Amino acid sequence: MLKILDRYILKKFLNTFFFSITLILMIFIVFDIKEKIQTYTTKDIPLKEIIFDYYLMFIPYYGNLFSPLFTFIAVIFFTSKMAHQTEFVAILSSGTSFKRIMRPYIIGAVFIAFSSLLLNHFILPKAVKIKIGFEDKWINDGYSSEEQNIHRKIGPNRLLYMESYDNRINTGFKISIEDISNNKQTYFLSADNMKWDSLTKEWLLTNVYERKIIVQDRLDTLKNQKPIFKQINTFYPNKKIKIPFIPNDMWRYDSKKEVMPYFELKEYIIREKLKGSNQIEFFEVEQYRRSSFPFATIILTIIAVSVSSRKVRGGVGLQIALGLFLSCIYIMLMYIFTTIATTGHGSALLLVWTPNIIFTFVALYFYRTAQK
Repeated sequence: MLKILDRYILKKFLNTFFFSITLILMIFIVFDIKEKIQTYTTKDIPLKEIIFDYYLMFIPYYGNLFSPLFTFIAVIFFTSKMAHQTEFVAILSSGTSFKRIMRPYIIGAVFIAFSSLLLNHFILPKAVKIKIGFEDKWINDGYSSEEQNIHRKIGPNRLLYMESYDNRINTGFKISIEDISNNKQTYFLSADNMKWDSLTKEWLLTNVYERKIIVQDRLDTLKNQKPIFKQINTFYPNKKIKIPFIPNDMWRYDSKKEVMPYFELKEYIIREKLKGSNQIEFFEVEQYRRSSFPFATIILTIIAVSVSSRKVRGGVGLQIALGLFLSCIYIMLMYIFTTIATTGHGSALLLVWTPNIIFTFVALYFYRTAQK
């Protein structure tokens, strides 16, 4: 049950957080409109799409992205004001322990962290998909894949090759598919192009040449060896095939990993591991980052309270400066370790969580040295 102290601190915490994050998002939106105003007017983009497909998705994306930082700043700001007004001295003098004072802060931090966790795994991927669709349609003039000589492993023994791919019309050009078993080709297919049929969820191939190699378990009397390999060659003007490869697999890696909700991303990682994909680290890092990033809110809140609860010379500005310095270090560590994780050098789970592990010890240090 929340007591008067809990409600007092929690109200200050959440009010300051939502006010600061709203203010910064409004500033971001103003600058973004200023940057894109010419595009909006010259291309006659419908106002409804600008508001609902872009800025309505823009707000939760960037609000969630900056939530740990602004939680930190909000806590430092109102806590240091309480300290300079000697409110903390009065609370501690009444016999209330520092540990007890931390309770409303932890409740607020857990609320923000849990909200961020739900956003990251289930809500934001859908919002980002709409936002990226708007950007590719109106701002990027339609995203076009520039990959050439594309190779994909689409099964344990099956390889897909495309000379090029146009994601705007979901069509691949100069196609070949082959099955390899025991270092020997057992199947080969080539086609001029393949186009995605969104109704049947199949690929329509044109000018298809197919070669099946059948192993016959009998002796070749001329060469005195077995088995004998028999080839069956077939030509089709058009042929539909269903393979474990869809247009979404040709999205940009950054877009593809951001638009998949938790369960879809988890299934995709399992499927790509079976294919032997060499880009699996990007998706594992995304999966772990979505959980580790909200946890930073709790750690940074503990540090912020510990740093700002003491009345010091220099006032609020000095404490905010220290807070921003620590936040910059955290962001730098997160960037360094996530980059290392994407290279495959080490456990992605451990590397993504390393900044939180380091800052947990930093939080414990500041907590122990805080004003008691």
